[in-house]
Amino acid sequence: MMSEEIVKFEKDERNIGWITLNRPEVRNAFDEHMIARLSALFDEIQNDQNIKAVVLKGAGKIFSAGADLDWMKRAADFSHNQNVADAEMLAVMLNKLHCLNKLTIACVQGAAMGGGFGLISCCDLVIADRQCNFSLSEVKLGLIPATISPYVLAAIGPRQARRFFQTGERFKGDKALEIGLAHEVVDGADEMGACLDNILKELNINGPHAMKEVKRLALDYAGKTIDGEMMEDSAERIAVVRSGAEAREGLTAFLEKRPANWATSKKAGDK
Repeated sequence: MMSEEIVKFEKDERNIGWITLNRPEVRNAFDEHMIARLSALFDEIQNDQNIKAVVLKGAGKIFSAGADLDWMKRAADFSHNQNVADAEMLAVMLNKLHCLNKLTIACVQGAAMGGGFGLISCCDLVIADRQCNFSLSEVKLGLIPATISPYVLAAIGPRQARRFFQTGERFKGDKALEIGLAHEVVDGADEMGACLDNILKELNINGPHAMKEVKRLALDYAGKTIDGEMMEDSAERIAVVRSGAEAREGLTAFLEKRPANWATSKKAGDK
């Protein structure tokens, strides 16, 4: 299968990007080819100023089982330098998703194991099926979740990560919601579609530039101490945004009780 088919990408007329992991025959496990395709795709999306949000899904019944076992077997015979280069390729791809200048939404069904767990930890918003299985299963294979660990720690916190890194136990959607991995838990594909539809509708009236700036704000300030430098920086950021054309249009539209010029009448959840 060519790398372009391993991951499908569509952009609809509302400028929502749809990424589908497309290896259902191996439960959407990823190897070096899928990683390379995703990495290139994230670069493309980063540079597309029109895309408002990205929805990440898995083809078939399972979101992603994590790393492809054949790929892992090959890696076992790599030299140390080859293993480092291979792991760095995954680390770079994950960081591109984490830092993408769009709202990223993962729709998770079936299972998100190991590296699949890492992928959703990089996303801004996770909608999970209640019956979905989650696991940081690397320890079951004598491995560690090293490259995904920064994103998992950010998503669920160190206390929960210490548990699930070491136990490798499986848990369902309700536990994912409880520990902060999932934002919404649904029952079945229809509910997931409706939930996604409602979220995407909200984007229709949001300023596109403002969305990029608040994503950057969240990434830049996460985990940092509130000090004079941060206060000055935050004041500078709002001053710049406030004087911009988008903010002027947004405030004017609000006062005139009309939609802003970036809003459309089309249902934002229609794909």
